Amino acid sequence: MATITVTPDQDVIVAEIFIAAPPQRVFEALTDPRQRQQWWGQKGLYTPTDAKSDLRPGGRWSGSGVSADGKPFHVEGEYVEVDPPHHLSYTWKPSFAHPLDSLVHWELEAREVHGLHARGPQKVGTGTLLKLRHEGFAGHEAALAGHRQGWERVLGWLQAFAEEGTTVETRPVFSPQQATA
Repeated sequence: MATITVTPDQDVIVAEIFIAAPPQRVFEALTDPRQRQQWWGQKGLYTPTDAKSDLRPGGRWSGSGVSADGKPFHVEGEYVEVDPPHHLSYTWKPSFAHPLDSLVHWELEAREVHGLHARGPQKVGTGTLLKLRHEGFAGHEAALAGHRQGWERVLGWLQAFAEEGTTVETRPVFSPQQATA
């Protein structure tokens, strides 16, 4: 589960999660539009319909979908930093929180994953400590609250996709009880 905090000035969302998959796998899930469209969403909440990515500094990215009430949404931006599989940053311009224009930073750190064997604990693979920093919310309290909740879901979806292959199609349908859990 992700840990998520907000800076005292109410400008930045900071999140961290461990994903039991190598950084390259996690980076690909974040940047490959075909993969992003498979995991970023949940039936009953919002369903992705399109994803694009020109993965280079100055390249554009976008994602579109339909919310549970049938309203379309769109998020787009421009890549600022692309350093596979360690760092990624891009601008974030969502249709649902206009005029929010913010910046998302991802940092991926390789971490050893250990398991128990007959001879004791042993390295069984490489995982990723994923750190997210989303800044630019000063003066946008409603957008801050919505994005904080959204990033918690998104990081869980990413973890389930990278670790288990869970997709929008295989994930349980969202229920209002999940919003208060």
